[in-house]
Amino acid sequence: MKDENHDKEPEIDTDPGDEVVYEDNTEVTHADHKKKTDQLKAKLKEAEEKAAKYLDSWQRDKAEFINVRKRDEAAQKEFLKFANEKLILDIIPILDNFDIALSHAESEVKKGIESIVSQLMSTLEKNGVKKFSPLGEIFDPSHAQAIATVSGDHGKIVEVVQAGYELNGKTIRPAIVKVGE
Repeated sequence: MKDENHDKEPEIDTDPGDEVVYEDNTEVTHADHKKKTDQLKAKLKEAEEKAAKYLDSWQRDKAEFINVRKRDEAAQKEFLKFANEKLILDIIPILDNFDIALSHAESEVKKGIESIVSQLMSTLEKNGVKKFSPLGEIFDPSHAQAIATVSGDHGKIVEVVQAGYELNGKTIRPAIVKVGE
């Protein structure tokens, strides 16, 4: 019968950083035991500190990633709110021409033009466009452009020459107005 211990390969220590070696026929004194225990405690403490540092770093990176993603989503939403601004600015002069045509049209034609304008404005409103006419309001240069001053209430808009338009709360074309002096 073969010796089973003879056929086995010697056991290899795969953790070269481990300084604690257990030997069978070695007498361990209290001082050696305390020293080895202290070494193990120090290594454990070091490993725990390292793990805490890595965890903290990972949590900070994760939070930063989440914040960046939220900022990107908000920027994308903001971009989409105003993506059609150029198209709308191209359509507004057509609406102005319809307004001029309405003022000169006869009753039969006027009804047709009003219907077209109503449909067009409804479509624009569904996409965040709002027409405004600040008649009687205090002049605000962020929403209106004064082309003349006329007699009337000081600082108030007394005549709207051309309506203004907003896209999702942003003035994309100021109203053209005459202001009282």
